[in-house]
Amino acid sequence: MTGISVAIITKNEAANIERCIRSVKNIADEIVVVDSFSTDNTTEIAKSLGAKIIEQEFLGYKEQKNFARDKCSNTWVLSLDADEALSPELEKSIKKANLNSFDAFEMNRLSEFCGKWIRHGSWYPDRKIRLFKNDSGYWGGRNPHDKYILYPGKKLGFLKGDILHYTFQSFEQHEKQIEHFSSISAQALFEKGKKWYPGKPELRATMRFVRNYILKAGFLDGKMGLYIAKKSAGATYKKYVKLKRLIDEKHG
Repeated sequence: MTGISVAIITKNEAANIERCIRSVKNIADEIVVVDSFSTDNTTEIAKSLGAKIIEQEFLGYKEQKNFARDKCSNTWVLSLDADEALSPELEKSIKKANLNSFDAFEMNRLSEFCGKWIRHGSWYPDRKIRLFKNDSGYWGGRNPHDKYILYPGKKLGFLKGDILHYTFQSFEQHEKQIEHFSSISAQALFEKGKKWYPGKPELRATMRFVRNYILKAGFLDGKMGLYIAKKSAGATYKKYVKLKRLIDEKHG
């Protein structure tokens, strides 16, 4: 099997990092953890499991992932977040993959939320490019919602199985991330010169709810599907309200 490096960015991920690393031990011959000066024992756990630790001040999600990729020594890189792990089926698919025929592979991500696996709405199948040749593309998109972007002409394959995403163990954790991510997203929109107009937060939030809950069948996840659709709409609303504040501050 062709050598694969696993790249993981971390900060205070002691609760997750062991599960993540153990899930890739059978397919990786190098595990690179780029840590943003954790204050828990994330790095100690990772090091005990054979990972190479590199400390780097956080640069931004996509910037940090590009940095981690560049520190990998193999041609092929598997990029995971610390709260993710490979399913047994995905591990088997990676082992069997014909790496000579493609430049990158995408796969589905299945997320757990407060103990329930979410199989509809915008949360699934949630396809991600995570296994790629290190010269096939780059991490781009808009922080905090980074994505791997292939260069033109590169061949993309698909692998069966899921990345298992262990998101939030409480509603409070989810609320904190909404506040944090909506601020990052608003700043990214502001830096790109995006405009605000009356009614935009309400319109975008409504569109988000309809897309997630109705068009993508989030209602099939029951009460949790409704909760997620509402919170996603609320996060969109917050993002545009915060964008308005940034614009107002700029113009005094």
